[in-house]
Amino acid sequence: MTEKDRWRRETYTPFRRRAPERPLRFESLSGLPVEPVYTPEDLAAWSYAEKLGHPGEYPFTRGVYPTMYRGRLWTMRMFAGFGRPEDTNARFKYLLAQGQTGLSTAFDMPALMGYDADHPRARGEVGKEGVSISTLDDFARLFADIPLGEVTTSMTINCTASIALAMYLAVADQHGVAWDRVGGTMQNDMLKEFIAQKEWICPPEPAVRIVTDMIEFTSKHVPRFNPVSISGYHIREAGSTAVQELAFTLADGLGYVEAALARGLAIDSFAPRLSFFFDIHNDFFEEIAKLRAARRMWARFMKERYGAKKPESMRLRTHTQTAGVSATAQQPLNNIARVAIQALAAVLGGAQSLHTNSYDETWALPTEEAVTVALRTQQMIAEETGVPLTIDPLGGGYYLESLTDRMEAAALEYIRKIDAMGGMIKAIDTGFPQKEIADAAYRYQLLDDRGEKVVVGVNKYVMPEEKPINYLRIDERVELEQIESVGRFKAARNMARVERRLKQLADACRNGRNVMPVLIDAVKDYASLGEVSDVYRQVFGVYREPIIF
Repeated sequence: MTEKDRWRRETYTPFRRRAPERPLRFESLSGLPVEPVYTPEDLAAWSYAEKLGHPGEYPFTRGVYPTMYRGRLWTMRMFAGFGRPEDTNARFKYLLAQGQTGLSTAFDMPALMGYDADHPRARGEVGKEGVSISTLDDFARLFADIPLGEVTTSMTINCTASIALAMYLAVADQHGVAWDRVGGTMQNDMLKEFIAQKEWICPPEPAVRIVTDMIEFTSKHVPRFNPVSISGYHIREAGSTAVQELAFTLADGLGYVEAALARGLAIDSFAPRLSFFFDIHNDFFEEIAKLRAARRMWARFMKERYGAKKPESMRLRTHTQTAGVSATAQQPLNNIARVAIQALAAVLGGAQSLHTNSYDETWALPTEEAVTVALRTQQMIAEETGVPLTIDPLGGGYYLESLTDRMEAAALEYIRKIDAMGGMIKAIDTGFPQKEIADAAYRYQLLDDRGEKVVVGVNKYVMPEEKPINYLRIDERVELEQIESVGRFKAARNMARVERRLKQLADACRNGRNVMPVLIDAVKDYASLGEVSDVYRQVFGVYREPIIF
């Protein structure tokens, strides 16, 4: 009998009979059972060198850099994007003045789906949930007076990410900023789109081909830019468990690695610029364990499966964002506390970048007041708590290490299934990840509906009357102004030059040439986002999701 077994028999069980435990589900949000206590016996075959190592060294469980936050804090990003380019530019400048250290750009639905502001399908959506971007002129106004060689810019855009990157580099040229000084991240994770977020133009194969073009191009010409942010965030927001988010995100990453290797790229030439993006949900320890397991798993995949030699190729660098899906419209000020706890988990988990949601985002895009509170939350963790003073302060904890191991094992089982199917694209074609996420979302909703999972202010501690909050409203005139602006810009172009560039782009799409050089020339000659997207639609076709039961 182990010492833990003795404690359970002699102390824990008799006491529990006299004073029963609360009627809770003693499990993580992913359904992993949680023991009443963890001891060295739970890590009986555990090896520090194999499982942890030191910060900045393989397998990077404790952090990707040797000094972590003692040397440099995580990048503080606040999502910004609404209305006209000038509106978002003003928010950028406000946030930078408040101490934000990196820009994070939200685009409106027409831009995300490949339509200009003046397209009929854009009606009613222009500038509503992100900034309206159709032309190079829009991009120039968006980044006016922003020092592109000094700040890093994250752009949450996927099927039109190649166009956004081309416009961003064209604006850098206008500013006289060399491409080797341009830093940032393009989300550009199309596999995640087919699994969870559902914003696409063309089918998976050509979509991944364009992502690979961007990986190849940036590795050669824009060395400080991350061409893809492999995103578990939207997988989790769609209803997955933390284990599923971990598994499907890394499987997506392996899919991009395979595509780049098939292109003939050497693993160490591009792997250092791959980045990740994870959701940080409510289960505090599970979220910390998820980030630690992700680093260890990725390092092993890069070294053992692909033979990477550079430490930079094995480092899983990740942006994180507090869970939008956990925020509530009821008692919205409660979201400030949720975000603070989630942000602390991200920092304890060793994130390189963090976005904290604003308390009013269940109502609308954040107000200036709300976004300031969200930024101050990060600054308080950084400056007041003492958390960044030591590296991986929870490392070695019996519960955390056991949970990290269990999450890794569960995620690896998913990845083995996906490998057996022939990789993530084949798995998507069969609907495997989509069905797993849908089932998980259904199970979670049942727990919520039955009150088995407490949501404070929604199914427990409900208030009969709530005070309304002020939230951001986008003036309806913004859409009309943007439509007029795009119309004037298009009317002043040399259309013969635009049409020639679009034909060159179509030829590059058909003959397998890297689209990025042609695309940059096209936007410099004022081809619009919608016109480039139409080329993709014509050459590659439009994706239709299979029906999954």
